[in-house]
Amino acid sequence: MASQGISQGGMMSLTRRAFLQSAAAGIGALAVPMLGEARVKTNLHVAYAGSMGALMHGGVAPVMVREFATNIEGRAAGALGLAHMIVGGVIHPDVFISITRGPMDLVLAAGKAREALAIASTELVIAYSAHSRFTPALREADRAGHVAWWRILEEPGMRFARTDPLTDPQGLNIVFMMKLAERYYHQPGLARRILGPIINHRQIFPEPEVMARLQGGQIDASSAYKTQPAAMGLPYLSLPPQINLGDAAYDKVYDTVSLRLKGKVHRPSPLVFYAAVLKTSRNRAAAGHFIEWLRTSAGQALLRRYHYDGPKGAAPLRA
Repeated sequence: MASQGISQGGMMSLTRRAFLQSAAAGIGALAVPMLGEARVKTNLHVAYAGSMGALMHGGVAPVMVREFATNIEGRAAGALGLAHMIVGGVIHPDVFISITRGPMDLVLAAGKAREALAIASTELVIAYSAHSRFTPALREADRAGHVAWWRILEEPGMRFARTDPLTDPQGLNIVFMMKLAERYYHQPGLARRILGPIINHRQIFPEPEVMARLQGGQIDASSAYKTQPAAMGLPYLSLPPQINLGDAAYDKVYDTVSLRLKGKVHRPSPLVFYAAVLKTSRNRAAAGHFIEWLRTSAGQALLRRYHYDGPKGAAPLRA
């Protein structure tokens, strides 16, 4: 990572040069002229958490093409499902980006990557549709004299959506959040009343579909990371840090809840995004420079523009 003393433009220039040199090496050390640097072309295959779609499509991919002549070929899905596909040899991306450490730990433990670096963080929120009959109540929720958000989600006819806890960390995280909310608000049974059974097919949708369904008014509210509704202009409710999984200072509080699925016990961890170069990458140098760029001031500025928070000092993960 470039020194903090270098200007943003300087860091981008240095990183561009590194990208282009690694791209040239990746196509067999051909005599690629560095005078039209943009002539150098490289493709990076990036598998990333489905919640990152707006950032990757609208922010990162255009910058990579414009500044580094690098084409991002993305695969968006639940990070846990992606991790299992990487471990099983079903997919072979150059870079894997996970939300929470759990999916990345699987990849590292399987020897598919050496380390993962923290690039950003976020928090869990409740997103809601602007077209819902519950919108006025949700907009006023938790203000003095108004109904609490969780009471609104308990209302008959509320169409709540979430992702699959078997394949997606967000699907686990909404369950963890509701369990924490039970204690925080002194409401035993709250999770069951809002979510129903853990695997509730009336509520569960693939991650990329949830925000689209909110936009279209097909559902009333959903779990979300703050980055998702904020990037799409959808309204959302912020939650207390004691339950939103977004503040490492409450890590011990978060760790007081758990969920058993298919014989395995899952526990929450702070919502940090980790990125790793896969050992099977065909362009490991460019993949490494891509992750480094995400951590520079230029990369972090782009992440902030899409409502991501900084990594907040989260340590690297290693095998």
